[in-house]
Amino acid sequence: MELGLYTFADVDPSVTAKGPEAARRLSNLIEEIELADQVGLDVFGIGEHHRADYAASSPATILAAAAVRTNKIRLTSAVTVLSSDDPVRVFQQFSTVDLLSGGRAEIMAGRGSFIESFPLFGYNLEDYDQLFEEKLDLLMAIRESELVTWSGEMRAAINGRGVYPRPLQDPLPVWIAVGGTPQSVARAGAMGLPLAIAIIGGEPRRFAPLFELYRAAAKRAGENPAKLNTSINVHGFVADTEAKAADQYYAPHSEVMNRIGRERGWGPMGRAQFDASRGPNGALFVGDPEMMAEKIVAHHKLFNNDRFLLQMAIGPMPHEQIMRGIELYGTKVAPLVRKALTEPGNGAKASA
Repeated sequence: MELGLYTFADVDPSVTAKGPEAARRLSNLIEEIELADQVGLDVFGIGEHHRADYAASSPATILAAAAVRTNKIRLTSAVTVLSSDDPVRVFQQFSTVDLLSGGRAEIMAGRGSFIESFPLFGYNLEDYDQLFEEKLDLLMAIRESELVTWSGEMRAAINGRGVYPRPLQDPLPVWIAVGGTPQSVARAGAMGLPLAIAIIGGEPRRFAPLFELYRAAAKRAGENPAKLNTSINVHGFVADTEAKAADQYYAPHSEVMNRIGRERGWGPMGRAQFDASRGPNGALFVGDPEMMAEKIVAHHKLFNNDRFLLQMAIGPMPHEQIMRGIELYGTKVAPLVRKALTEPGNGAKASA
């Protein structure tokens, strides 16, 4: 199972000097990606957002910078909001990242969890579903063929035009990211595309039927489910001790969730709810290295997922705490997980 990280490059939306704040965060982010590569993590993802509280409106640009500063780690969007972007430009940008990285780029395409990009780029929210369906169809046509002929209702047709540059990887990996919509899960399976499910609340085990639906849809479409990769993308943090992990992560995580909750009508998150969510059956992966490894392995047994992505850098999380978390994730958690998954009968127990 691949182990990795993802982030939206959170910034403080209240600061007046937004340029310097974003510059600070992006500089720190490149250091975080470099460290993730150095400690042996497999994947790093950047999520696209168009809000004052995030600096990652252009994931491909950040990933291109990371591409020339890393050696092995795979670099993906998490996600690209395909509905409000142009598939030609998306493919060109990630092909460029692929070339710069020596074949380590991926696209994780989704609808996004916010809607700011739709009015920003002149799209009507009433076309939400059709935009994604048509643009995904175009993206796959571009991936399949150098010369593209395509037509739809939401974008001008393309008649035998070439899309360049072409990536090193053939095909360039494209994942579908969903928040739990069964129709989206079934579509990914029918198209034979890898699936990432975001699990940020409730009990993760309730998402197990979605993976079953995905594999069943793939089989009905003539795809081999065993060859289709799956991922769970979650929130969490690792520190030297359980108490330190919980204390360091609670304030920034709750600040972000309560800010978004006020926009969406959610109730506020308090410490008791946070602590319940980081228990064995909760959606938060927060603890010391052994606890983290045990929970990751337990959920792998539940989902049989091929990838696990953790969002640690959330809200006003101090850079030095993120760096320590990445170090522990790569040097302590990852070896425990890999040992547990490759040696039958072993649990994720620390050897010392």
